[in-house]
Amino acid sequence: MLKFYLLHHLENEKIIMLLRRHWFIIFKKIALWTIVAILPLIFYFVAGDVLVGLLPPDLAYPISILFISIYYLYIWLFMFHSFVDYYLDVWIVTTERIVNIEQKGLFARQVSEQKLYRIQDVTSELKGFFSTILNYGLVHIQTAGEKPRFIFKEIPDPQGVAKKIIKIVEENKKFHQLMEKEDKINTRNQ
Repeated sequence: MLKFYLLHHLENEKIIMLLRRHWFIIFKKIALWTIVAILPLIFYFVAGDVLVGLLPPDLAYPISILFISIYYLYIWLFMFHSFVDYYLDVWIVTTERIVNIEQKGLFARQVSEQKLYRIQDVTSELKGFFSTILNYGLVHIQTAGEKPRFIFKEIPDPQGVAKKIIKIVEENKKFHQLMEKEDKINTRNQ
């Protein structure tokens, strides 16, 4: 059993799967921001002498330090935002429901949940070269509820996850059918 705090935990509910995006997703974002962080150094070696000549000598150094500081502050902010978005997007499959927690920004989060017995269809999808090679992709969960689809984005082994969710849903439906039969028998006997 996985250790994770689950808001509004139901009685006898156990977490079966806790899913996050594939590690390659955060790797791509960190690689991008690393390249963007190196750009000022490349720019300095290519055109640094020209820029120094444009400004008076007593202003060139403070203005360049100010610009570079602001630039790296924004890079740090965007890198932090990428990590927060990666780490706080979580999909939880329990014995009773699926919980979808998506971070929409630094200060916004959307939490959706759906009971397992309402799930009608589970589909996995792999698109692209890296997705196919590293085996990560999407899992679409079609429900009978108001929200037509849950989407698990860029998760590892989407085919395996889809099969496991289908198995859990079938077990849950059998359990609820058995409980309904017992309730009908109990109401008849009273």
